[in-house]
Amino acid sequence: QVQLVESGGGLVEPGGSLRLSCLAAGFNLPFYNIGWFRQVPGKDREFVARMIWSGTARSYSDSVKGRFTISRDNAKNTVSLQMNSLKPEDTAVYYCAKGRGPYSSEYPEENEFDLWGQGTQVTVST
Repeated sequence: QVQLVESGGGLVEPGGSLRLSCLAAGFNLPFYNIGWFRQVPGKDREFVARMIWSGTARSYSDSVKGRFTISRDNAKNTVSLQMNSLKPEDTAVYYCAKGRGPYSSEYPEENEFDLWGQGTQVTVST
């Protein structure tokens, strides 16, 4: 079965770190662009980070640039999002997504992705 499964969310204090993981099942992750998005209740899902299939290009939203890092482990067929210096405004459900085709814009929209994980909750609070 083709699916993405996120893990690693939780509760962390401001300034802390979390590492999210996204396991790809049923397909080879290195063949696809991968993105991370997040969503808070009442708002649209927003782009956080993406890596193109070759691993040669990454991009981040302005709100997380310099604090978050996207990476991939081909042997484990997993993509990760290392989140440092977390802020309360980072609180959201985080989703990983598989790219629809070979093209990826630098700040992609949701419609560039055709498979989504179930999401993992990240809460940044004292």
